[in-house]
Amino acid sequence: MKSIRYISVSILSLAIVGGIFQACSSSENENKKKEEVVSVETALPSSSNESGIVASGQIESGQTAVISTRIMGGISRMYVKAGDRVVKGQLLVTISNADILAQRAQADAAIAEAKAAVAVSSKDVERFKQLYQQQSASAKELENITLQHQSISSKLESAIQMKNQVNAQLAYTRITAPFSGVITKKFADEGSMANPGMPLLALEQAGNFQAVVSVPESDIANIRQGAVVNLTVKSLGVTFSGTISEISPSSQFSGGQYGVKIAITDNMPSGIKAGMYVNVLIPGERVTQDKAARVSVPTTALVTKEQLTGVYVVSSDKRALLRWIRLGKQMGDRVEVLSGLAPDERFVLNAHGRIYNGCKVNESK
Repeated sequence: MKSIRYISVSILSLAIVGGIFQACSSSENENKKKEEVVSVETALPSSSNESGIVASGQIESGQTAVISTRIMGGISRMYVKAGDRVVKGQLLVTISNADILAQRAQADAAIAEAKAAVAVSSKDVERFKQLYQQQSASAKELENITLQHQSISSKLESAIQMKNQVNAQLAYTRITAPFSGVITKKFADEGSMANPGMPLLALEQAGNFQAVVSVPESDIANIRQGAVVNLTVKSLGVTFSGTISEISPSSQFSGGQYGVKIAITDNMPSGIKAGMYVNVLIPGERVTQDKAARVSVPTTALVTKEQLTGVYVVSSDKRALLRWIRLGKQMGDRVEVLSGLAPDERFVLNAHGRIYNGCKVNESK
């Protein structure tokens, strides 16, 4: 009887184990059948042999001034703030000037005194001339009174120049705009003490911008003044044209980089502000060690994880594989790929669903 029980239990155990394996097998089959296929749009990288030099820099105002004063004194009134538009000659800041006004009053008094002395001296000279003609005064006496008159006249001129100096100092207490533009920064407030050379305001000319970029010495020989270039401001997503207006003749103090200024033409898009970063494509043959075509992809296709950047490529078995790449210069909405992607490899432009490394994809071009 015991043997029969053992056999029954064994048969029951085998049945249970077989059922489990069958359930697992069917579950795996169902998962395989349910594997999601992501529909993607793919494309080949763009290859270009067109010549050109890509440089980067910043947008700057065509004319900039840091406004300060040449005298020491408390700031009695600040008439503007950052963002205000001003016109040439508009009053911006006043410095306390009570002591300078007192000096001007002293200068006025000295001038009045000197004028009175000159008037008396002039009459003395005329009188001694008449006496000399009448032989009632010697030539020596006439000479002495004439020299005395010249000395008094010099004192009057000195007093006048002293007043001019005081007026010049007084003008420094009323600071006006040197040109029309926009106040970009305020460095001090009312009540602060102003010192000679201390910045008070920063002023930039409105609507007149230029781009300043750096070009290495390997490319500077291929750049010509007056050439039309394309500028791209990535933050705004806009591209516009400009003209090279100035090329620095030396890189001694700029680490081997030559400064190039680009005047922005009238087709400048709205929203451009000083300080924005800009990429510039300058026509000309780029000096490189090889003449291989440059490969580029849209920036929207890039995948970033921490410090790495890559794109999804499609494998031969129709799966998405994340490929890490090394990027070069960016121009507009495309970026140059220096390594990691061959010109004949298809990459994913858009995915209609959640895409991940190794997922099955349905490719559409």
